[in-house]
Amino acid sequence: MPKMHQSLTQDRIADLIDRAETTLDSPGMCVACGADAEDVEPDASKYIYDCCGKPAVYGVELIAIMAF
Repeated sequence: MPKMHQSLTQDRIADLIDRAETTLDSPGMCVACGADAEDVEPDASKYIYDCCGKPAVYGVELIAIMAF
């Protein structure tokens, strides 16, 4: 399991889950730099994030599993 960025709090993850369930967004997050990522499949794993270049973007489902 990758180490999650310190900015990925339970509140941010709860917001991510809420967005995935109530909107047409496909949110994810980069666990390396903590940035939001858009158009990410819910079960995405190790997608490369354009801004930091690291393979650390995960979808909402995997982030929720890793966090709790």
